[in-house]
Amino acid sequence: MSNDPYAALGLKKSATDAEIKKAYRKIARDSHPDLNPGDSKAEAKFKAASNAYDFLKDPDQRRRYDAGEIDAAGAEKQPERKFYRDYAGQPGHGSQSSHGYQDFGDMSDVFADILRQRQAHAAHGGFDARGTDARFSLEVSFMEAVQGGKKRITLPSGDNLEVKIPVGTADGQTIRLRGKGAAGRGKGARGDAYVTITVLPHKVFVREGDDIYVTLPITVDEAVLGGKIATPTIGGSVNLTIPKGASSGQTLRLKGRGVKPSGKPAGDQRVELRIVMPPDVDADLSAFMEDWRKTHGYDPREGMSK
Repeated sequence: MSNDPYAALGLKKSATDAEIKKAYRKIARDSHPDLNPGDSKAEAKFKAASNAYDFLKDPDQRRRYDAGEIDAAGAEKQPERKFYRDYAGQPGHGSQSSHGYQDFGDMSDVFADILRQRQAHAAHGGFDARGTDARFSLEVSFMEAVQGGKKRITLPSGDNLEVKIPVGTADGQTIRLRGKGAAGRGKGARGDAYVTITVLPHKVFVREGDDIYVTLPITVDEAVLGGKIATPTIGGSVNLTIPKGASSGQTLRLKGRGVKPSGKPAGDQRVELRIVMPPDVDADLSAFMEDWRKTHGYDPREGMSK
């Protein structure tokens, strides 16, 4: 990741959550490796933006980064070291202290706390403590997110962790895996694992909430005459009725063809029509349109300049 996650997204630190998400989506659409095969610069830009977005969408992580508590890799910044002279005359830190830390006056507060915990543990014969939670990031394809599935994460230890992707998983959603974190101390339970999902963009579908948006190219004759046209959906191809005289930008609705998360009604699919001219306008088409315009001409821009 860039040393500055905001810079990787082309933003300033004052950016809102919505602006961060919008910037990431734009870079993902423009620079995704699947849409730019062989373009190493686009791939690097996409990866940097993905890492930056994953970092900043965690509110607590973003707050701590903005406050200078952690760096762009999420690592704790070392607190300012305090030396022996800084403790002189303070209770519990003088040379006559009975707490057993007179030799550690030049250590940081954090290190001193660790030593206290160890000393307490030894004095009381150990203790039970719940294991720490583990956090992971996982990229899934668009279709894996909307249809559900299973993915594996390889842990630093080399072990594999299977993650079940629920149907309708949204970008940025965090999945909790109970008992998959670090082992506890003594009789303490294992911690949990939290997996934050990043959904990769699709070349055809765009998701907004539980609705799916598609731009459907149609021919001039299909726009004029109408008819049924095979249209892709996340559940497979369906026949969509195009009305006679359809226009570019017109949006048709396929009810219930969107995303259906568990326990919720399915969203819809919105199909925006786009009229595409033939690759070659031949003499026959030109002659037909010239004759048609003589008797059927119209002005779709009438009134725009008034």
